[in-house]
Amino acid sequence: MTDAPEPKWLKGLRTQDPQALSACFSEYRPRLLRIVQFRLNPRLSTRMDYDDVLQEAFLAASQRLEHCDASSAQSVFIWLRLIVQQTIVDLHRKHLQAAGRDIAREIRADRTDPGTSGCIAVHLIAQVSSPSMAMKRDELNDRLMQALNQMEDTDREVLALRHFEELSNNEVAATLEISVKAASIRYIRAVKKLKSIMDELTRLQQ
Repeated sequence: MTDAPEPKWLKGLRTQDPQALSACFSEYRPRLLRIVQFRLNPRLSTRMDYDDVLQEAFLAASQRLEHCDASSAQSVFIWLRLIVQQTIVDLHRKHLQAAGRDIAREIRADRTDPGTSGCIAVHLIAQVSSPSMAMKRDELNDRLMQALNQMEDTDREVLALRHFEELSNNEVAATLEISVKAASIRYIRAVKKLKSIMDELTRLQQ
């Protein structure tokens, strides 16, 4: 089995070619969009478009192109993912400060900010909740957050990266700077924990 050929834009990135960055970003756009959809606070997603977040991230990448690790396509994706995540943090801080107390109160009440646990919680509750469960959403969220926060930080992040951002095991290992074997072991452990959590949430709905 041969390795996949290098994408055409990779050589251009090594010489800091802006057109190569544009081609690269366009190729990875669906994956980066998935990250934004997972990481962006739901309250803020009603105030800004996902495409606007990606545009901000692209501009940030353009300004930091000299720092791009273009040794491989994977390293470039991990670099772009980090920029997207930093962009989300910056936009959150900007809008939180600009909107003042009202949105700050909304975000605290929503219990989805900050951190990976909150991002996982809001997506899982959306999967298990129905209109008839509206009165139990706070209870579900509290139980879910408690369960997620009992997981090791790295396990929880591996779960988020693999299950929600849909990164490969190799990409997770590189992102978290752990071995591929460790990433795999932690993911299996985290998935078992997630199944236990989901089973408990299902029982609460009965």
